Amino acid sequence: MKRILELKQKRAAKIAEARSILDVVEAEKRELTSEDNAKYDTIMADVDNITKTIEAEERQLELERSLAEATAEEVEERGNSEVVESSMEILEAAARSYLLTGEIDQRAEAEWRALQAGSDTQGGYLVMPEQFVERLIKAVDDAVIIRQMATTFQIPKAASLGAPALDNDPADADWTTELATGSEDSTMSFGKRNLHPHPFAKRIKLSNTFLRSGMMNPENLVMARLAYKFGITEEKGFMTGTGDGQPLGIFTASAQGISTSRDVSTDNTTTSITFDGLINNLYSLKVQHQANASWIFHRDAVKQIAKLKDGEGQYIWRPSVVEGRPDTILGRPLMQSEYAPNTFTTGLYVGCVGDFSNYWIADALDMQVKRLGELYAETDQTGFIGRKESDGMPVLEEAFSRVTLA
Repeated sequence: MKRILELKQKRAAKIAEARSILDVVEAEKRELTSEDNAKYDTIMADVDNITKTIEAEERQLELERSLAEATAEEVEERGNSEVVESSMEILEAAARSYLLTGEIDQRAEAEWRALQAGSDTQGGYLVMPEQFVERLIKAVDDAVIIRQMATTFQIPKAASLGAPALDNDPADADWTTELATGSEDSTMSFGKRNLHPHPFAKRIKLSNTFLRSGMMNPENLVMARLAYKFGITEEKGFMTGTGDGQPLGIFTASAQGISTSRDVSTDNTTTSITFDGLINNLYSLKVQHQANASWIFHRDAVKQIAKLKDGEGQYIWRPSVVEGRPDTILGRPLMQSEYAPNTFTTGLYVGCVGDFSNYWIADALDMQVKRLGELYAETDQTGFIGRKESDGMPVLEEAFSRVTLA
């Protein structure tokens, strides 16, 4: 925690240094010179690197907390000799045995066969116990920005989940008399958008020495690495996915998600974001959505926004120096993602503000893992291929506003 606080304070000092360049230019009533720009870009590059380190430290801290909790629970369970093993505990032991040796614990053969019933086990893939998958999803939550804010659902199998959507509001009520009921509404209508978990896979390698050392349970090791790998894939999907065999991203214009009616470019230029443009975006949201709204930008966009001031000469980007508190823009939290769009030209998306609880994610719990015991024998490693199934999409477009260039 002390390390994170020190990094945030160091970043704040760098930001103040960058802003001093802008303040001098403003005081002298001139444009930025090439030397000014070079200095500013160098400092902001340092800010980006420190920000990445802070995010990595925060993710690692949360992951260590999760693993410590899991280990503490296991120690407590093992220490109580009077506890009778449940089917789930037996399955967890079987999963641990499979990941470590490739063999299934004999006590769990019946339950394990039942778990595989109706599942495609071709190629040696085995379905993992539900608790393993839930812990994996929690770890991915800590690594993926949209997951941290979205509404998530867990469904046992890769079935579809209907997401009811109010496509059209009812017309205004009628002024009428005490006994009259007003005219019948014909404008309100509902649509239905389906979330259908789509499969994706990632391969990881672990040292056999580390696996055998007993320093950490093999399922925790596999979970930590798969969480990182899955997190990258999901973040890209939730940002820019096409919706065809993958999630529908917030930066993908679609009548099934966020249509172009929620694109706001007024007062932005063809190459840059402006203060007035951001004001237009934020206030295109209804009040109830503003209250829970967050911004998502790429670091290149944040570098532009860091130069913007409000009408009173105050910088609108407020970097946080407190652990656990995000940076803010116009009073709303700022989230940075490497997978947000960062091409600054006419008509393209460069950011989004919205209430991301209206982005729904559906996860299937029938996750599969295949152990590759011989493929990496030359380097004394064991490979694991994880297959996960997930889907996501915006379900209420009025809760989002995309920052678009003119």
